[in-house]
Amino acid sequence: MPTENLAGRTFAGYGLLERVGEGGTATVYRAEHPEHGQCAVKFLKLRLRKDPTSVKRFLREAGFGARIKHPSVVATYDYGEEEGFHYLALEWVDGEPLSRFAQRSGPLATDLVVHMVRQLTDGLSAAHAVGIIHRDLKPENVVYNPSNREVKLLDFGIARDAQEPAADRLTRTGFFVGTLQYVAPEALSGELVGEQADIYSVAKITYYLLTGVLPQTGRSPREVFQQLLTQPPTPLNEAVRDLKFTSALEAAIMKGLERQPTDRQPTIAAFAEELIAGASAVDKPQKKGLFGSLKSFVKDRRSKD
Repeated sequence: MPTENLAGRTFAGYGLLERVGEGGTATVYRAEHPEHGQCAVKFLKLRLRKDPTSVKRFLREAGFGARIKHPSVVATYDYGEEEGFHYLALEWVDGEPLSRFAQRSGPLATDLVVHMVRQLTDGLSAAHAVGIIHRDLKPENVVYNPSNREVKLLDFGIARDAQEPAADRLTRTGFFVGTLQYVAPEALSGELVGEQADIYSVAKITYYLLTGVLPQTGRSPREVFQQLLTQPPTPLNEAVRDLKFTSALEAAIMKGLERQPTDRQPTIAAFAEELIAGASAVDKPQKKGLFGSLKSFVKDRRSKD
């Protein structure tokens, strides 16, 4: 069945200019609004409009986004239903998915990564402050604008309210939500997760931006799944030959990647603080000790003789 195209129509005051994207559940249009100017408007796909769970998830995403007010989170302007169409109007953001930028650029400079992640953690702190756990943090869900180095977090489609009763959850017990490469190990059982799951995902994003690789090296989803549950991640300073970071920076990121949630930083803000401190730290040269110094002295004397 051909995909419907709503370009040229107006919904709730939003004039749809062109279709700019499409995912599994929604289609996105660039639009104009008298008050908000240029916007992005998402529409739930036709085939899902009679599925109560899909509708509830779509409206819940809208509601969660509307609760978060922060410059590093894409603003939600409006949402509802008109003429049988469920829509969500969002801030229009210039830029590209962070995944695309990172893939094109390769490993990024530490100061740039810290600048990006600091914005991301500030936005997540605002989300956590109102009880919202994102659960699907990954470079694809972050928009980056290279011209002003601005980062914006989006897509709260599978987020959860930390205060939500277990009976109201939309995901069946035993099924995890999120993206395997970035999901926290505790989420793999399908149990409800807390703020520490977002910390894990941000630590993994940070690791990837710095190195261009992920700390699990499985070549298939099955291998990655097993590694997340049974093996420690590759230390940051062993990820890529010739790429070295301060021990404090490595410690901050690897702490965020601990398998047990209680072994990670207590808050996303604490992760950011440790990351910033680690990036500015300077490793002291290791002392060789008396034996090492004598050995070097003898070696040096022999070379001179």
